[in-house]
This record gives sequence, structure tokens and C-alpha cells, in this order.
Amino acid sequence: MRIHFHGAARTVTGSMHLIEVNGARLLLECGLFQGRRKETYARNHNFPFDPRRIDAVLLSHAHIDHSGNLPNLVKQGFEGPIYATAATRDLAEVMLLDSGHIQEYDVQFVNRRRARRGEPPIEPLYTQQDAADVADHLRAVGYDEPFEPVPGVTARFVDAGHILGSAAISLLIEENGRKTRLWFSGDIGRKDLPLIRDPILPDAADYLIMECTYGDKPHRDPQSAFEEFRDVVARTVKRGGKVIIPAFAVGRTQELVYCLHQMMHSGEVPRVPVFVDSPLAVNASDIFRRHPECFDEETWEFMREDHHPALDFEQLTYTRSVEESKALNDRKEPMVIISASGMAETGRILHHLRNNIENPRNTIVIVSWQAPHTLGRRLAEREKRVKIFGETFRRRAEVATIGGLSAHAGQKALLEYALAVKGQVKRIFLVHGEERAANALIEKMREQGLGPISYPDLHESVEI
Repeated sequence: MRIHFHGAARTVTGSMHLIEVNGARLLLECGLFQGRRKETYARNHNFPFDPRRIDAVLLSHAHIDHSGNLPNLVKQGFEGPIYATAATRDLAEVMLLDSGHIQEYDVQFVNRRRARRGEPPIEPLYTQQDAADVADHLRAVGYDEPFEPVPGVTARFVDAGHILGSAAISLLIEENGRKTRLWFSGDIGRKDLPLIRDPILPDAADYLIMECTYGDKPHRDPQSAFEEFRDVVARTVKRGGKVIIPAFAVGRTQELVYCLHQMMHSGEVPRVPVFVDSPLAVNASDIFRRHPECFDEETWEFMREDHHPALDFEQLTYTRSVEESKALNDRKEPMVIISASGMAETGRILHHLRNNIENPRNTIVIVSWQAPHTLGRRLAEREKRVKIFGETFRRRAEVATIGGLSAHAGQKALLEYALAVKGQVKRIFLVHGEERAANALIEKMREQGLGPISYPDLHESVEI
């Protein structure tokens, strides 16, 4: 068996790992790489393997850095099944259609500029139709339900507690009379997150491929993050400002809505208008409502107290049309606007930032990890001047970063995850993390007697 680390190797985006076993090719994830624009297009367009020779794909969850290049995979000849949980299947369908729309829109914008310079047009990475074609390949499998994606491999999805439908992937691999247990963490969630159940620790693994996004950062507990978020909202509203939150449309948006529902119901913050301004987030919230089987007991208890559904309340508005979105910029009263994208690179959030970044009464709230070279990273680093749509703006708005709201496990939880297979694991591979995070986690792991530990290079191959 050979593992090829073709994505999220020494970086956080573009998760993609290829397993060759028993003459078959099994792909774990097929995510979009995000980074510098020129590098991004080339890396996403050119696969380091022939898509026509991939037999099956296992998808841990629907976030675009894990699923977003599936349309390109199908477009280039992949014909096999893509296995995921039912909630991930439903989320992936709407997220990929949205991604296809963004690909088309961005290319139209770029081509207008290229035409003015006399340059030939470029093609989108994929279209909405390419994204729609993925649906024919998606196969839903329940949590803890064994299935055989390729001969000799028995797979199980195990709740990862990251977003709705997210899963770690347990593989029992039989090759040449030898059985090997491989555990792929996907993105590891956190205990006590809003809405969804806690992650399940690995129960058996000879080899562990695990993420290390926050390997250098112990998170504060979610309650502390909730309280900090509450205080940010309260002080911004008190000074008459708007709270602008770039948020991933799937997972983070719904968690924020649930938190705002709780704090406004309890009277901890004033009841001001809350807008979810992202068509994808609106569609994703509909899917959350369709999969209450993924909710945790706390959410069920909150709903039983006459708050059903958890993701709707009097002050909340889901905006769908462009006209509704634009109208928010004409309103001057305090409010909360949650909009995609989470790294502030595309989508309606750019318009809200453009219209609100120079007002010192407002607050921009960063609630998730921001990739290098993105507008979100520049805001998180509190740069005084930033470019939006090619125009330079002076940032006068407050910036609040609330790392404790992350849906990724922090250093302590990552260490606990690896320690669950101490004494049985033969090798640990760290992926989906920058070098500083990986090195910090490796040091902590070795202090606990874990090893050997690898941090693979991009496209590195390992025989096991």
C-alpha cells in the first residue's frame, strides 16, 4: 500500500490524499487549494494523477478545502462513486454549485480586465453545470456503517464533531494476507461546540493521518469564546455600530446564529437585527434543519424549551436577493451581518467590508483561521490599509479575533486524539497545518512518547 500526500501537505488547504492498494486507487478528499491567485488556478487545474484512474473517493465533510475540486475531478474523467455521510452529501451539493457560480463570476470579472489589455480570455476552473454533475456520483453512508469502496478495503465514517455530517474515516485494509488499520481524521472538531455532537476519538489505528491546523494553539473553552463574542456584540451595539462577520457559510454561520439566538433570548445582548447575507448560508441552514439527527443533546434541550427551530428567531433575517443585500448598506442602526466568504476573498462580505471598514463605530469579527495572503488574514493582522475590489481603504473599524470559536480542535484536543491510539499506532502523519503548528504539536507528541511522526512534503509518497 502506498499513500501519496497530494494536498494539505505543509499547508492547510486543498486536502487530497491518494491511497494505492490492491491495484485500486482510493482518493481521500478532493479539496480546492487556496492561496496566491496564479498558483491557485494552476494547482487546482492540474491533478498530479489521472482522474480517470481513480476508483472511488471518500469525503470527510463538505467544506470547500476538502470537497471543492470534485467538479474538476469529474470534468476530467472520474467516473466512480464519492462516499460521504447523508448530511455531507446534501451540503456538498449546494456548496459545489455555489463554488461553480463563483468560478464563473470571477472569470467574467477577470476576462473583462484581460479584454481591456488585449489579452485572450481564460476559462473557469469549472462551471455550475460541472458542479451539478458531481451529484450523480455522491453516495450516502450512515455513521458507523461498514462499506467497501474498493476491493479489500472496509471503510467506516465516524463522527468528527467539526461541522454537520463531518466524519473521520476508519479503513481496515487487507492486502497480500496482511491487515492494516488506517485512520484519517478529516478535520477534528471540539467538545461542547454549539449544535453538533462531540468528536469521537480513534479506536484502532496502525497508521494515523491527522490534521494539525491549531497544533500550536490551545483553544480557550467554547464558553469563554461565547462570552467574548457576547461582549464584542454588546459594546459595538452600545456605540451604535454594526458587527460585520466574515464566516464560512457552512458550520460557522449556523453556530453564530445559534449563539446569537441564545444570548438575545437570555437578554445578555440587546435584540438587534441579525442578517445572514449569503445565499449559500441560507441553503446550508435549510440542510441543517433537515438533519437534526446530527444535533447534540444541548441543542435538543434548547429546542424543547419552545425554541424550535434552533436556527430561527424573531430578530433573524435570511437574505437571498442582491437587492436585500445592498439595502443593508443603507441602514444605519446597530445590527449584526454574517456573510461569506469566511476568508473575505469572495462573495457579499466584500461589499459589507467596503461599506463599513472606515467607520470606527463598527467591528469586524474574525472567527476562524485565515489563510496567508487573504483579506481575512490582513484584517486579522490589523493592517491599517487594505485593498477591496482593487481600491485601498483605511481600516478604522475595530477588529476582534475570537479564536475560541474555531470548529477545529486546539493543541490539547489534538494531543488527546493522538494519545487515543498510543501503544498501537506505528506512525503518525500530520497534514492540514502550517509548519509552525506542526512542529509545536510534534514536540508535544514526543513529550508524551508518541512516534514516529512525519510531516509530509507536497506529493510525497510513503510505502506502508
